[in-house]
Amino acid sequence: MTGTVTSSQERALAVSAAAVHDDRQKLVALSHSLHAEPETAMQEHKSAAKIVRVAEEAGFDVTRGVAGLPTAFVATYGTGDLVVALCAEYDALPDIGHACGHNVNGAASVGAALGLAAVADLIGITVKLIGTPAEEDIGGKAVLLEAGVFDDVAAAFMAHAAPEDSVGASSLAVGAWDVAYQGKQAHAALAPWEGINALDAIALAHTAVGLLRQQLPPGTLVHDVVFEAGRAVNVIPETARARYELRARTTEDLAHARRRVRACLEAAALATGAELELTPHGADFADLRQDDFLTAAYTRAARSLGRDPVDRRGEVMASTDMGNISHLLPALHPTIGYDTEGAHHHTAPFAEYGASPGADRAVLDAATALAHVGVALATDPDQRRRCLRLLADRRAAAAPRR
Repeated sequence: MTGTVTSSQERALAVSAAAVHDDRQKLVALSHSLHAEPETAMQEHKSAAKIVRVAEEAGFDVTRGVAGLPTAFVATYGTGDLVVALCAEYDALPDIGHACGHNVNGAASVGAALGLAAVADLIGITVKLIGTPAEEDIGGKAVLLEAGVFDDVAAAFMAHAAPEDSVGASSLAVGAWDVAYQGKQAHAALAPWEGINALDAIALAHTAVGLLRQQLPPGTLVHDVVFEAGRAVNVIPETARARYELRARTTEDLAHARRRVRACLEAAALATGAELELTPHGADFADLRQDDFLTAAYTRAARSLGRDPVDRRGEVMASTDMGNISHLLPALHPTIGYDTEGAHHHTAPFAEYGASPGADRAVLDAATALAHVGVALATDPDQRRRCLRLLADRRAAAAPRR
């Protein structure tokens, strides 16, 4: 915050922190329940219902199935002109459960929403808890953004589970294709020349992309996995399917990488005679751009709780659909740390620590810190005006397209 802290600010900070503290058992139980019943992207029916139940019990107005996503929801509290969004994630990874800590992320956002709801009237805000499914797959936030769910939001927050506390990092832009090559069956011994080998196409594509990597800019990555490439060894494979994922430092670099990789995939089809079908898999994730004021406010709040976040500005982490949000409105996406004994995201060992005492503390500290960021924003006149002005400008720019 800039300037002198007023008595109303001090009261709001204290009341929001007390609300999180009062609900600590409920929030930890929610995190543990999500962790115990992990659900993958677009299958998070129980997880969404658990969060919705907590929100409804707290007096939030809830709309389920928003933007055509059955496991997405919006829960609102208050009537203030400054709409502050908390993004709740809750999808898990196939086979290894909450190996990215989304049970912690989701419970922390719920806690922050409860903390801000307790002061919504005092500081003139509307709290908007947004259930954002499928971050690990199609990018639920990007879908919700496109559908207009964030159209009234002035700023959006969340915190992400990690082995360390950090602030300010960016993320890689990412996009994916589902790739299919259609060939022609033939007997692999009697008349292989009559076939068109889809496995050859997939192999050529993989090789061409591997050779391309030398020519890609630093920070640009391509990875693929093959789902199908024939079923019988004595039959020329007719169908091959894979998924390609591309990451880059910016959305512009991602577009460049797409053109280069697409040429490799098309060359494999040309060389083998197979037909290529490319289907976008979910939404592209933009690079993350964190707001300076929100980051500074979170850092102060985290330090007041005994944490010391590492400043990661100028560095990049993996990828998040929060990046899409951050290109249109002020956004905050710090990491909240706890001991995982060296285990990193997207591994089974990391998942094992998701219901540890350290993870439980992370839920409550992140909830309190995010709530304090909301208070800081709402009670700083200059920052409040800035966010409302950016919102008005965004609406004005979008109006002709509607």
